[in-house]
Amino acid sequence: MTAATTGSARALRGPDFGSYRSDEVTWLLKDLSHVALEGDLAERERRVQSGAAHYAESLPIEFQPGDEYQQLFHTTLRSAARRLAEAVGVVAELILAERHSRPTLVSLARAGTPVGILIRRWIEFAHDTSVPHYAVSIVRDRGIDVNALRHIVSAHAPKSVVFVDGWTGKGAIQRELSEALREFTAAGGPQLHDGLAVLADTGHCTETFGTRDDFLIASACLNSTVSGLVSRTVLNREYIGPDDFHGAKFYRELAPFDVSGLLLDTVSAEFAAVAQQVPRRVREIVQGDRTPTWTGWRAVEQIQQTYGLTSINFVKPGIGETTRVLLRRIPWRVLVSAAELPEHAHIRLLAAERGVPVEVVDGLGYSCVGLIKENV
Repeated sequence: MTAATTGSARALRGPDFGSYRSDEVTWLLKDLSHVALEGDLAERERRVQSGAAHYAESLPIEFQPGDEYQQLFHTTLRSAARRLAEAVGVVAELILAERHSRPTLVSLARAGTPVGILIRRWIEFAHDTSVPHYAVSIVRDRGIDVNALRHIVSAHAPKSVVFVDGWTGKGAIQRELSEALREFTAAGGPQLHDGLAVLADTGHCTETFGTRDDFLIASACLNSTVSGLVSRTVLNREYIGPDDFHGAKFYRELAPFDVSGLLLDTVSAEFAAVAQQVPRRVREIVQGDRTPTWTGWRAVEQIQQTYGLTSINFVKPGIGETTRVLLRRIPWRVLVSAAELPEHAHIRLLAAERGVPVEVVDGLGYSCVGLIKENV
């Protein structure tokens, strides 16, 4: 069986949905592959910025980078794999030590999903234990998929649930998650721990992280072709009923370009090489001050003010968020902390391909920041 059913909502697994193995993730999503949800990027941006539509009601036509960028992805993945493996090991060990000895991993689709799979692989590698992993949707200003939460807590101990994402930018999703889980409990659901587990806590808004450095996470370099061929999640009442999970599309036609498995295997292959240093790094983090300071949020507010942007949502801090702006939004400019940094190579290339200016800003607070164009 590749799908399970709770009420009218069906849990999906590969290969029927997504290119990940069926044992690596269960997608709590409604398959909208048959629905035409993509439209002109500029028109979509206008409707979202004007308030005529919410960003989660449709999908962007994701910018497909050229051959040079695709090659750069492979080079970047090889060079960053060991550092990624160490961050995976650190956050996985923190989860086991501080959250639950057999966690139920719940990744926030889609950026969190490859990270959730890697954490699951580490636990299997280091502890010979297989843990469940689900991918669920969370939407800014709309909350988390409560039908998905009900599905999970009906099958697993609520205390075992650990929410996973790739990184924190300014911390908007952490705030969204905390508020959504408060509402879930207030409505009669069990209390769930709201602290995200992430590879990189660049926003300083969680205590469970592999690092707080703003470094390149290779899964941010591409879109669906590095995320199991699954789209961003969709919450559109025309297609999502009250008993449905939030939706997403499976881009089967992009299978020839899929590097989702390659990313997972390349990072997993470095687990043995970092296994001895992970405990030392965990001790360093535990002994340090992990109190969330939300410095990222304050830095973004300052950038918003400096550049005269009407919404904090037009400021996307960190390497991962900047990459996403260039891949699927209408970018205005890119701010970088220094010129010619190696970890910005793919960003400089994308910016050049899209004609986006790159500006060096002293004391930026992040390695780089992407600004979305207003009034397109």
